[in-house]
Amino acid sequence: MTDEKETGDNPVTTRRGVRSFVLRQGRMTEGQKKAYDRNWQKYGLSRENGMIDPRQVFGRDNMLNLEIGFGMGQSLVEMAEAAPEQDFIGVEVHLPGVGALLKEVDERGLDNVRVYNIDANDVIDLCLPDACLDRVMIFFPDPWPKKKHHKRRLIQAEFIQRIRHKLRVGGVLHLATDWENYAEHMMEVMSESEGFANVQESGGYSPRPDDRPITKFEKRGENLGHGVWDLLFYRTN
Repeated sequence: MTDEKETGDNPVTTRRGVRSFVLRQGRMTEGQKKAYDRNWQKYGLSRENGMIDPRQVFGRDNMLNLEIGFGMGQSLVEMAEAAPEQDFIGVEVHLPGVGALLKEVDERGLDNVRVYNIDANDVIDLCLPDACLDRVMIFFPDPWPKKKHHKRRLIQAEFIQRIRHKLRVGGVLHLATDWENYAEHMMEVMSESEGFANVQESGGYSPRPDDRPITKFEKRGENLGHGVWDLLFYRTN
């Protein structure tokens, strides 16, 4: 499929379906821009490099995590700092978020983080070898709450199957949302997805794992009485 502009109620698409983002305007702060210019060469990954070998990228063969849509990077930085024995790849299209992440990574001296500033669809299809990931994380994706916009939601059966092939057998897909309707949608998609099984024997939602940081956004929602739903499914074949 070819790219389409967002018009009316039509979904924004790429050659492989619904994009993993909605392009929003936003300028980097001076600090974010300086961090981006100073650190991109060290931490940045690009589509033009093609399929990566994670062992070469990180110089070791450790647990490899992928976070899709890391926003301003708070969770990714905290997870990477708390688990220096693991490696993390973040995907985010919005430059202010990439700049903010690179600023934090540099200031904290983290060597276990790399970043893509492109659509996650291209990262999955063009940049990551099959069965290279131990965990994929998608936290609080855009819920598209209106029913007529549900087709724009990132968590769809086709997208999940493409992620499946990038996970090793036994690898985990971790989803989180603060929209109950989207949580129900996620559970329906995941429960029907070939090659995945819920880590919860009851088939329900999971308690928040200790290694998923609570963001300021999530805390604000909790203070307003919003619920949060975590789904953890592992690849079975």
